[in-house]
Amino acid sequence: MAKIETIVFLSLLLDLFAFTIPLPLFPRLIEWYTQREITSDPNGFLPRTLAFVSSVRSLLYQSSLHSTKWDIVLLGGIMGSVFSLLQFLVSPKIGSLSDKYGRKRILLLTMVGNILSAAVWLQSTTFASYMLSRVIGGLSEGNVQLAIAILSDVTTPETRAKALAHVGIAFAICFCIGPPIGAYFSTRPLPASANVFQTELNIYAVPALLTLVLLVAETLFLAVALPETRGKGKGKLAQVDAKKASGKPTKPILKRSVEQRISLLKTLRFVHFLFLGAFSGVEFTLTFLTFDLFDWNNKQNGMLIGSIGIMSALLQGGYVRRSMTKTGEGNMARRGVLSCATGLVLLALVPMYVESNVILARRILQLAAACMAFTSATVVNALTAFASLQCDETEIDPDTGKTSVEHPELAKGKALGEFRSSGQLGRAIGPLLACAAYWTVGPSSTYSIAAGAMFFLSIYMKRTVVGK
Repeated sequence: MAKIETIVFLSLLLDLFAFTIPLPLFPRLIEWYTQREITSDPNGFLPRTLAFVSSVRSLLYQSSLHSTKWDIVLLGGIMGSVFSLLQFLVSPKIGSLSDKYGRKRILLLTMVGNILSAAVWLQSTTFASYMLSRVIGGLSEGNVQLAIAILSDVTTPETRAKALAHVGIAFAICFCIGPPIGAYFSTRPLPASANVFQTELNIYAVPALLTLVLLVAETLFLAVALPETRGKGKGKLAQVDAKKASGKPTKPILKRSVEQRISLLKTLRFVHFLFLGAFSGVEFTLTFLTFDLFDWNNKQNGMLIGSIGIMSALLQGGYVRRSMTKTGEGNMARRGVLSCATGLVLLALVPMYVESNVILARRILQLAAACMAFTSATVVNALTAFASLQCDETEIDPDTGKTSVEHPELAKGKALGEFRSSGQLGRAIGPLLACAAYWTVGPSSTYSIAAGAMFFLSIYMKRTVVGK
């Protein structure tokens, strides 16, 4: 079990490292495409897209100050929303296929799509071709959800939350180091000798090539090192091994009926959707806030986001992994939601103090960042662990070769795919709604509304999730 956990963690590092490299490049990429296409083809895909974004923004926010810059930033957000929307559509299917054909086989198939996406980016000299690479990537990305399914296959209910914390730790580490490395290599030109086909490449060919190399390395690593875990009964065997090793019986898990588990999974999907819808909106507008109020540059914003990632990684590696079992998955998630609500209240106060006491405003921002770090470390990990506990421990029938589950809705790959899908829908909608609110009613009102939504969500979770 420990070996498989290590393999999954290392593969996640490679995958998320590749995923985070292009994140800081979106605005500059769009600028590059704009300079190439706005004059050569005024009626092309990018000029028409920017015109649409500009018209929507002008309806919500009449000021022309930095309007072009914000149009580019918003278009970058839309690109992220498209990726999340595609994940919403494809995640359940990827999960179902992994239940039928095996985790490893489907994971390697999705990796082929990711490699193709990076290869298209490397050669994309038009915005349309770059968007094609993003679409391919959105339809192919299955590493995270299949990693969760694999870890659920090989862990017991008692150790699952601790194992799934590796997913959050990998996210935190890669979001700290991936964007800065992507920004660094964006300034390095690709040597002419590396362009074997002597064709025009993307302006960020070096980050694209690095992404491609990481994804190829991950695919080879998984093909060689990862065993198939679907239907092997590893979760049950691990529970027996844990009992033998400790000499003590494992903690009994509350046995729910099939109907209760299906109902609880629906509730968890709804909570996941609402939470990530609000939280992703906050994440996206945070750089708007720091730019508008403090005139921070990319480096200062990177330091703020990096500090949140570092705190989140430390919390997940320490507090969350040790406390989840004792606290309970539902209660841990609710604590994270309450922390988010507190952070949002603090963010709503920042604009009120920035003119009278800028030092105090920055201190409030730092406290809000600490609250967001606790939220990042707890909510999604806890909800994911809780969702996995409702799934069946599948086994393969030796006579038919099919997996046996109590109910099709409880098949692990399908159930966890639908759970992840709900969160991706929230990530697709949240930033767009947050931007609309930010430009119409201002940051204080936007964060106050989001804080109220989080407090409502915590009350709903207390009634439907905590103690279930």
